[in-house]
Amino acid sequence: MSRTMIQAAVTMNQLQQKIDLIGNNLANSQTTGYKARNADFASLLFQQIDNMTDPANAQGRLTPDGVRVGSGARLGSVNIDLSLGSLKETGRALDVALLQPNHLFQVQVTENGVQETRFTRDGAFYLSPINNEVMLTTKDGDPVIGTNGQPIRFADGFNDIQIDEDGFINVKYGAYSATVGQLSVVEAVRPRLLEATGNNNFRLPDLAALGFNEAEIIQAVPASLKSGTLEMSNVNMGKELTDLITTQRAYQFNARTISMGDQMSGLINQLRS
Repeated sequence: MSRTMIQAAVTMNQLQQKIDLIGNNLANSQTTGYKARNADFASLLFQQIDNMTDPANAQGRLTPDGVRVGSGARLGSVNIDLSLGSLKETGRALDVALLQPNHLFQVQVTENGVQETRFTRDGAFYLSPINNEVMLTTKDGDPVIGTNGQPIRFADGFNDIQIDEDGFINVKYGAYSATVGQLSVVEAVRPRLLEATGNNNFRLPDLAALGFNEAEIIQAVPASLKSGTLEMSNVNMGKELTDLITTQRAYQFNARTISMGDQMSGLINQLRS
């Protein structure tokens, strides 16, 4: 197989990953609090051949001198777009929307017996009964963390519940009112480093491997919320469909390169015989 065909095959594999990424964005265009993922490509190892020594060759040339023989392209990184999505009023007391970009709720997730803190923009919360108490959870049943670093739990039997713009959870027990907790909100200072874990959640990366500490990636911030409202997905359908068409065209061009290379190899073999 020629170098050109190898380059095309490598690039097709990476383009397929971008198509899968776009498909995931489109599938979650109606998911509450979903944040679009964007792909960045980078060149694989390439060789620069400086074969133009005559100064006249540079006249009127728009590209760098010489020939660059590469090994194809790869998916360099997948970046999370934490910009705001549109807001939808629901009137439901436990629905809250974050009003600032890069802000995230903290939730406690237990997976394979390991408990860790994860982050989400999805503010559709629920109450899960535990004995004579209730616990604030996500739709997947994961506890929501308060400013004290613990899941938000309080006594059951209340008549009304409200979450104010600062994240305080206020309940009424008859004529008696009480503040039973406050939502913990953090800002992603370096959102590109967060890892998607599924279920609309993110986690911190391996900090030791990257040479960062937690405070350099996320920081606690005052909550800025709107209750009775949900933030919708920030997926731009027009952009995603345009990217899909462009990526499919690039995939087809690379597939055509392999096909033409195969035909040329066949012609050469016929001439030899």
